[in-house]
Amino acid sequence: MERVAVLAITRNGVAVGRKLTEAFGGWELHAPEKFGAGGPGVAPFAGPASEKVAELFGSHDGLVCVFSLGAAIRLIAPHMRDKRTDPAVVVIDDAASFAISALSGHLGGANRLAAEIASRLGATPVITTAADVNKTIAVDLVGREFGWVIDDGSAVTAVSADMVNGEGVAVYQGAGERGWWAGELPGNVRVFDSLGGALGSGLGSCLIISDEVAAGAGGAAGAPPPPPKSVTYRPKSLVVGVGLHRDTSKEAIRGGIEAVFRGRGLSTKSIYRVASVKKRRDAGGLAELGREMGVPVEYVDREDLGAVAVPNPSDVVRAFEGTASVSEAAALLVSGGDLVVEKQKFPPDLTVAVARRRF
Repeated sequence: MERVAVLAITRNGVAVGRKLTEAFGGWELHAPEKFGAGGPGVAPFAGPASEKVAELFGSHDGLVCVFSLGAAIRLIAPHMRDKRTDPAVVVIDDAASFAISALSGHLGGANRLAAEIASRLGATPVITTAADVNKTIAVDLVGREFGWVIDDGSAVTAVSADMVNGEGVAVYQGAGERGWWAGELPGNVRVFDSLGGALGSGLGSCLIISDEVAAGAGGAAGAPPPPPKSVTYRPKSLVVGVGLHRDTSKEAIRGGIEAVFRGRGLSTKSIYRVASVKKRRDAGGLAELGREMGVPVEYVDREDLGAVAVPNPSDVVRAFEGTASVSEAAALLVSGGDLVVEKQKFPPDLTVAVARRRF
């Protein structure tokens, strides 16, 4: 968590706040002038605490309030929007006996923050989110540490309810890191080795970790559409290799990539890298598209590409680029995995291939 502010409004609270800023480098301690003026490591304020909370709530990733839970709730309530944007809020009592996760426990990280604070202060962490107290899967946090993203239309609330209530949940993982759950899975979770098996299981909910798009959503042939209660995570599992002229437009590249992904039932949200050959002058359209998509573009030396065995080498490509393959070789080399889409040609000068990373 990059920016964390500690707000204390009593003398004892300031003492607790000092312990926190000493234990966690980079945290800021804010206190009324009468307690903090001139003190090292304290940012004093003169106005009401409500104004300071408004300022800190909108500018920090985490806010630690060293005063009563009721007062903290009243002060943060006017600024709360939703769990995707609200900062983590942890409340500590004046005696530092408890560290309470009060807001944005999962997505905002308040649960983890409360546990870390409690460990440093010798306090008791207070965490009330159902997934944590029931030792089950927090559906809205799966793969967060790996950069996985939840697909549009996912029924996070409904699947979370089934998970914590012990209802049957089908899980399928076709791509991505495997270390997202440590230990034994909850008893109500049943793992399937195929997307079709999970979607057709008849269980009430599905948790899908895949770069494939189900048939009902315009993708993978043979798979039934996902049930209404399903959550799909897109791991960063695919590398797109692109062969192109340096003047190929951003629009042409995007069109080619989207056509390949649509035709092969793959999600563009699972793109990890776009890769191509290193030229004396980078292709402007490719760099621009990478920025728009939020995907890194990696350029590979032609000598390295030439050492990669590919299914579709080309003498024409060799004559122009000094290597027999760009799109397939770049996808394979950068992914370290296997081709899932061989070279696809888009006139006049674009080729696209896709490889899946190994985990």
